[in-house]
Amino acid sequence: MAILFKTAQSQLATKEGNKPYYPRIIRVNTVETSQIAKEISQRSALSTGDVKSVIDNLIDVIAIHLHSSEHVSLKGLGTFRMAATSRGRGVTNTKDVSTKQISLTVKFKPSITRKPDRTLATKAMTECAECILIDK
Repeated sequence: MAILFKTAQSQLATKEGNKPYYPRIIRVNTVETSQIAKEISQRSALSTGDVKSVIDNLIDVIAIHLHSSEHVSLKGLGTFRMAATSRGRGVTNTKDVSTKQISLTVKFKPSITRKPDRTLATKAMTECAECILIDK
């Protein structure tokens, strides 16, 4: 298995007027919860239904903690946190700030491990990943 990518040209020109090329990941499929549960059950003593239940409950528990203004860190996976952006324009008076201005989103940052000298050793789920260029 490998991560597939293609070259894509930027829509924005640089100061020099050229449009540089960058690698862009190609998504070939979306794996659903049921498939993940099935694959985990094949690697464990749990049934697919048991794993699906754990995944569903994990999502619920993460949401409870995020809704309590807490970050959720899962060792080996990463950290989830709630982030807010403002909708529309700001207001000139602090008394006019309201929840109607908030747009919430969940941010995810993969776990990282560091060497003793504090340099980056690995990022969760990216170590040993192979990338292959697909010409289309």
